[in-house]
Amino acid sequence: MKKLFSLLVLTVAALVLGQPEAQAQCDSTTKMCSRHIVPPFVSDGQTYRALVLSNQTAEFQATFFAGSTYRIAAGTGTTDGNLIFSVYDQDHNLLFTNSQHSNAPYWDFRVTTTVNVIIEATLNPASGKESGCAILLIGFKP
Repeated sequence: MKKLFSLLVLTVAALVLGQPEAQAQCDSTTKMCSRHIVPPFVSDGQTYRALVLSNQTAEFQATFFAGSTYRIAAGTGTTDGNLIFSVYDQDHNLLFTNSQHSNAPYWDFRVTTTVNVIIEATLNPASGKESGCAILLIGFKP
């Protein structure tokens, strides 16, 4: 059932994100997030996007390799702090959440062992937003 719901959300997101207004919002948010992926960090080349409603969570997956430092930059809308992101290991143990750090728009992670992570993103309830284009960018130090 969860997979069916996820497929439905992805379909709706594809339709909505295909609209020019939604694309413009996502592009503005991506530009805002990219100002946090600066040298010595290099982007992994991907933009993680999802349409998020106030009662939903977007889920992204990534692999962090041993001995590297990563930066996750996340946002929605045109101001920092509107997106809460949490990082979990594959057993769903919480490794980090920006909600414990004033909804910081980015955070750096140094990993000692290779780990597959799940990054969940939700709208900050205090933002008053009913929906938004959640953007995540991941950078690493080469």
